[in-house]
Parts: sequence; structure tokens; C-alpha cells
Amino acid sequence: NKISVRAGVCDGFIGNRILATYRTAADHMVLDGASPYQIDKALVDFGFAMGPFAVADLAGLDIGWATRKRKAATRHAAERVPTYPDKICEAGNFGQKTGKGFYVYEASTRGGVPNPEVPELIDAERAERGITPRDFTDAEIVRRYMAAMVNEAAKLLGEGIAKRPLDVDMVLLFGYGFPRYWGGPMKWADLQGLPALLADIERYATEDAWFWQPAPLLKQLVAEGRTFDDLNKDAAR
Repeated sequence: NKISVRAGVCDGFIGNRILATYRTAADHMVLDGASPYQIDKALVDFGFAMGPFAVADLAGLDIGWATRKRKAATRHAAERVPTYPDKICEAGNFGQKTGKGFYVYEASTRGGVPNPEVPELIDAERAERGITPRDFTDAEIVRRYMAAMVNEAAKLLGEGIAKRPLDVDMVLLFGYGFPRYWGGPMKWADLQGLPALLADIERYATEDAWFWQPAPLLKQLVAEGRTFDDLNKDAAR
């Protein structure tokens, strides 16, 4: 009773490569002024069962910590990688399994409450980096998170790692808790309108050109007045 999707070979295949990108978008918003708890709430309100920081606690913060250390030697100089999550781990706090991470978990309760130590670590890192925090609306949080997801998915499609936008939707729907009533991230993108989404990505790129490089396929679809669903139909012929 599994849903199978063919994937090409790359770091993270389809799902984890996209996950790493939208999680990075969340990390950047935290550095720039949002709180992990506002982000989690905004994405739960959008339809996810859990936000990315609650998910990280559930999976174990030591997993992300190990990945960051593994990739440090080959990291591009322009990449923005926060260090405060490392400090959470260095204190022995790995999420639910240790009782503390982004949230604090009591044995007798379901779920957690925000860890008061985390905002202090974030504030210290912002000060160290010279970042003046700004406010984010919930709508902006969702838009950036989803734009990162769709942009990375479009890169995967352009590279042939995923054959069809529908395959990406299936991976995110059945493997990553994407809210089903949106139909998947590629369907969501079509519903929002690809020209407006590309315009937002290009605007975000003025702040961080390395992370927000628009996917060539997304630019091509907008130039041709086509959608991701058009690619699904092409593949079905």
C-alpha cells in the first residue's frame, strides 16, 4: 500500500532535497526577524500537521547537526547557515527524545511549549551578524516557504531528477505531510499563478542572490505562458 515515484539520483533525491531547501528558507526568516514559533503556527494554519521546527524536534536535532557538519567543508561562501541550532545541540538538547529542543516537552503532556532559551540564542546570533530583525506577516512566511519549495522542485524537474510535476506532488503529499486540499506544491503554484510567483522569487533574489536563483524551467514556463500541469499533460502523451 505504498505510493511509488521514480526519482533520479542526487543528494536527497526528490523529497529530502526539496525539504532541505524550504527548511533553509525558514532558517533565513528566523535570522531576519521571524520566530520559529510564528513560522510553525503560520504553516500549521496553511494546512501542515506540524511546522518545520516542531518536525525537527520530532526527527531529532542531531540529524540536522550532523548534516551541517558533513556539508561544512564544501559549503559555498554565500550560503547563510545559522549557528544557533548547533548551540542547542551542543547543550545536549536534541528535541523530543531529550525533552528539549525548539520546544520543551513534559512526559505527561502531548506536544511541547516554546523553549525560552531559543530566542536568546537567536538574538545573540543576529547581534553577532549585525542583523536588524524585521517583522514578517504569516502570509509572507507561507509565501517564502512555498516559493522555495516550488523553485527547488522546478530545478529538479529541469534536471530530470523528477519526470513530471505530478511526481513531485505525490512525494510531498504522501511522504512529507503536504496539505492534500492544495493538491501538492506544483498544483499550488499553478493556482497562485507562475508569473507572480517568479516575480516574488526574483524580488527575494535581490536580498540573497545565491539562495533565490530562479529555476530555469520556471522562467521558461512563464515566458511561454504555460503551467506545471501542462508538463503533466505533455508527459502523458
